[in-house]
Amino acid sequence: MRTPMIAVLALALCGLGGGAVAADQPTGQPTDRAQHAAQQRLAVPDLVVRRAVTGLAIPWDVKPIGKGRLLLTQRDLGRLVVSKGGVKHRVALSNRNIWVSGETGLMSLAVAADFATSRRFYTCQGGNTPGGGHDVRVVAWRMNAATTRATLQKILLKGLPTSSGRHGGCRLLLLKGGALLVGTGDAATGTNPQNLRSLGGKTLRLDPLTGAPSPSNPWADAPSRNRRYVYTYGHRNVQGLAQRADGTLWSVEHGSFRDDEVNRLFRGANYGWNPVPGYDESVPMTDFSLPGRQVGARWRSGDPTLATSGAAWVHGSQWGALNGTLAVAALKAGELLFMRFDASGHLVRVRTPAALQAYGRLRSVTSTSNGDLLVTTSNGTDDVVLRVRPAR
Repeated sequence: MRTPMIAVLALALCGLGGGAVAADQPTGQPTDRAQHAAQQRLAVPDLVVRRAVTGLAIPWDVKPIGKGRLLLTQRDLGRLVVSKGGVKHRVALSNRNIWVSGETGLMSLAVAADFATSRRFYTCQGGNTPGGGHDVRVVAWRMNAATTRATLQKILLKGLPTSSGRHGGCRLLLLKGGALLVGTGDAATGTNPQNLRSLGGKTLRLDPLTGAPSPSNPWADAPSRNRRYVYTYGHRNVQGLAQRADGTLWSVEHGSFRDDEVNRLFRGANYGWNPVPGYDESVPMTDFSLPGRQVGARWRSGDPTLATSGAAWVHGSQWGALNGTLAVAALKAGELLFMRFDASGHLVRVRTPAALQAYGRLRSVTSTSNGDLLVTTSNGTDDVVLRVRPAR
């Protein structure tokens, strides 16, 4: 995978790696250039990588829950696990309605900010429906004090489309204002991304306590219930969501045979995926020939794809030149890409440290309170959670 990665880096260093940028956004201002110059004077730190949790099978997501504990999902096993100091135990679920098929199973996690008292957390997972059908759904849980059992509190949102399990999404992100953002896949159904009455190929925003659509969503008063949830549309398979310190929202998604994307999300925006008739994956990831305005990616992989997945913003002065970058995991490329965007959201450069190129497929990235990164592998067997920090 070295050749395409070098090509992407070369484009990024030339200011072209981000591909099309959103038409309604200004170019970098002098303050951006000054910030970039300051970053250029910082060194890229050596990274220390250790295996924090071992003996896993496709850990789709990981989140800290306090007192040195990590909560994680195993997609294909449909298991929830807690680990402390590398010692792990399985969490019993009060409801085992988890459908596993293809790329769908027990996937993303979000943990309430008040978890220490509420013990509330959220999953996005495949589910079984009456009559033998399936969907993808967002579920609220409450953990017991011993972290040995989780009780289902509420199915916040169900009916996210699925077919074989391909393109099941599904990433969760609790936003600073309290809303829950959900990134969904198109279920490999061509009409879903552009159909505002479908929950597939979208980002959705909802109340994490009630499951109601956020009242500030762009179509909050629409007659269609599904449309009221939509925040952005025209996505293929959202795998990563991250909120920058300035409040801006970003997504990462898988391309077809080309153009994995990192997108800056704008309320009500169309990101241009429209694989019709049928499910035609030869179309561009962002089709600017569609009616209305489409928003271009801030970074794209080109051909071939890297299978970009989870992402998190890096924080802490200990990270030197990597502080403030977006760390993006890549499954196929087996790398962690540190992407620097200026204050206006335009790509400046991409770095891929060699220290993270020896662990195979990388899926999820979580930034912890002290600035460490938690990164899950997705090799199928002998998977791990990595803890990554700058050498001190």
